[in-house]
Amino acid sequence: MMENKYKTAQVAKIIGIHPNTVRLYEKLGLISEPQRLSNGYRVFTDFHIAQFKLARTAFKVEVLQSGLRKKMISIIKLSAKGDFQKAILCTNNYIGQVKIEQKNAEEAIEITKKLLSGIQEEEKDVYLTRKQAADYLQVTIDTLRNWEMNGLVSVKRKQNGYRVYTKNDIKLLKIIRSLRCANYSLAAILRMINAMSNNLEIDIREVINTPKTDEDIVTVCDKLLTSLSNAELNAKCILRQLKTMKEKFNMNPTV
Repeated sequence: MMENKYKTAQVAKIIGIHPNTVRLYEKLGLISEPQRLSNGYRVFTDFHIAQFKLARTAFKVEVLQSGLRKKMISIIKLSAKGDFQKAILCTNNYIGQVKIEQKNAEEAIEITKKLLSGIQEEEKDVYLTRKQAADYLQVTIDTLRNWEMNGLVSVKRKQNGYRVYTKNDIKLLKIIRSLRCANYSLAAILRMINAMSNNLEIDIREVINTPKTDEDIVTVCDKLLTSLSNAELNAKCILRQLKTMKEKFNMNPTV
């Protein structure tokens, strides 16, 4: 069965975008390079149409964490190269990361609720080195150092001068981690931490979910947990499209 051929204007009409956007997607590597006729006109195929639809699906959701957005762009580019298997693997990893961020946000909410309600849990304290704390929180040592330098957390030192992180430090760092995921600036997080210590009426779920422009947010974003949920649903849709494309287009589309 002969594959259909499309001109730039036809692709733009089918996808519902401007012809210049068609060329932009090609320039950014979001679709594979189309063949050209002797007069220079681009010739697109059914694979390109499917790839455009995949990219448009991916960009329907505003992903608030830059790391997640970069991963999704990488997935689209892998598909454009016809490497569907790797794109599928990366999409599954993406979904896994979204689930981790969701869990982290929920944990931050629960920790803060307990802090605000004055609940003191009977638990044995632990003392972690900076590296151990970074590994446990899955952040870099430089990230912890940066948070400390900006006054978000004050870490005690042993007699030998080494920093040690207690359970209370870890709890606070978990809250900071989720707020950074929501793209709060360090200054805004510091104000929120100070406000939380002075106001027991703060609803941390509302604080995390509804950032306000006067909080000096790096990037004003939609609700964190809702956004992550939407990102997960969107990624599952991407996964279905990739599997369909893998079955239908198992050869290099530019050949």
